[in-house]
Amino acid sequence: MRRISRASLRAIQASILVAGLGLAGCAPQYSNHGYVPSEEELAQIEVGNDNRETVAEKVGVPASSGVLTNSGYYYVRMRTRAIGPMAPKEIDRQVVAISFSEQGIVENVERFGLEQGQVVPLSRRVTTSSVNNNSFLRQLLGSIGRLNPSAFGG
Repeated sequence: MRRISRASLRAIQASILVAGLGLAGCAPQYSNHGYVPSEEELAQIEVGNDNRETVAEKVGVPASSGVLTNSGYYYVRMRTRAIGPMAPKEIDRQVVAISFSEQGIVENVERFGLEQGQVVPLSRRVTTSSVNNNSFLRQLLGSIGRLNPSAFGG
């Protein structure tokens, strides 16, 4: 039986270590950005009774308030996946849109998501009137691939 020299043994150990580190670097890294209220939190909102202030108390302040023309509250959450040195890829995005009447009373609560790059309503509380600012939702959900995750500071 042939003996392995110490130098050969160290070379084998170093090769195994490098291979292990290389494989560990290829594990997917997930990152979440933004906030969307849960179904339980949204169930607390009463269509026709709650107003802007009570909605903010129940589910929090929306990320895009002040950006819009007082038409509604929009909560946005996205999830990205990065593998090794490849650029991060967006794998999920959800938007909750809460519409208000001119008097500031909740008219509609809707949840939107993406399916094959298309905006898809996931749930609606009131189906008679859709979100008024549909072009804003399309901009939020339609920017896949154009987002730079480093802009979120994470």
